[in-house]
Amino acid sequence: MKNILLASSGLILLFSCSSSVRKYDTAEQLLTKKIDSIYQFKKFNGFSVAIVTEEGAIYDQAFGFADASQQKKYTTETIQNIGSVSKTLIGIALLKAQELGKLKLDDPIENHLPFKVCNPNYPLSKITIRQLATHTSSIVDNDFYSAKNYYLKPNQDLQGLKLTFEDHQTFNSPDSILTLAAYLENVLSPKGSWNSDSFSENQPGTFYEYSNTATALAALVLENATGQPFDQFTKKYILAPLKMKSSGWKREAVQKSKYSILYENPTTPFPYYELITYPDGGFITSSSDLGRYLSELIKGYNGRGTILSKASYREYFTPQLNDDNFKTRNTKNPYSESYNVGILIGFGPTGFVGHTGSDPGTMSMMFFDPKTKVGRLMILNTNISDPESKKAFIGIWNALGAYQELSTNKN
Repeated sequence: MKNILLASSGLILLFSCSSSVRKYDTAEQLLTKKIDSIYQFKKFNGFSVAIVTEEGAIYDQAFGFADASQQKKYTTETIQNIGSVSKTLIGIALLKAQELGKLKLDDPIENHLPFKVCNPNYPLSKITIRQLATHTSSIVDNDFYSAKNYYLKPNQDLQGLKLTFEDHQTFNSPDSILTLAAYLENVLSPKGSWNSDSFSENQPGTFYEYSNTATALAALVLENATGQPFDQFTKKYILAPLKMKSSGWKREAVQKSKYSILYENPTTPFPYYELITYPDGGFITSSSDLGRYLSELIKGYNGRGTILSKASYREYFTPQLNDDNFKTRNTKNPYSESYNVGILIGFGPTGFVGHTGSDPGTMSMMFFDPKTKVGRLMILNTNISDPESKKAFIGIWNALGAYQELSTNKN
């Protein structure tokens, strides 16, 4: 935390002295130069950043390349998947479904599933939707999550592409794709063939245990409760109202020419892939569109949201857990979404609200400060794979924070 504050203070000093450096250098120009100077170390191929308020973006820039071999520029309209920041949309969708009378967060999930899901260590404890949405369901990710979940998109030239990730996992062939329901039944049903180690030893509702599988199950519950595919439900109730025209959950739903290649490192491209459990990490968007979404979240936090009622937003942003729900609690990282949670929205120990995300070739962060009502986001198309790339990432994030703080003080 000290390092972050020191970095921010240093950049604010640079901004405040900008008139003595070059008369035409505004704080925005200095921020762009600072970020570009970090980019020149070539730790990422391309990325975009934004700072937003309730009114919209006050800074929105992109750097580097969406396709390094073709020197195709990464822009604020470039799209890619953003990992677990996607989960925040599931929370919004669940509360919209509750508004529509299709479900209640405290419903047992068995009310909305065609197959049985229960922790075999606690067969009488019913798992609820709220537990899925707060990572307290006792459902955990087993080895099949990475082994079976990522699959190649068909009809692409795989020559020269990295077909493994995280050292040992392999992207599955296109003909191995399952539906979300079939995958989750295999992993969670007592009759499923992949259900080994899918549940912890803790009773449902007791301990926080971050779970991609439980989050994906929440999306399947929503599908069954509403009678609509998750991607179509969110398009109708989130993307369309917010005019997020470049965003979607599958490559068929977005403009392929805007799509960025993803990279293991600056010289190693990944193939195009998707997730069977796409709701937990497969949202495809741009910094421009994600900025619209973040602006709406800030509005919703302050009682002026447009896609949920005030009551629903109040529930979305109400911290659900306490010390008793954690065996260990991270109090050091101000941008950890695992200090507390609302309905699939995270709270850092210093009060920041948002989420992080990562998947092969992608890293993202999206947080806002409820005190200042200003937020920032960052989307990268390259893994953070070594200490130097992590340092560059933190440097850019802190530079955004310094400008965010300066803008707040100015207003």
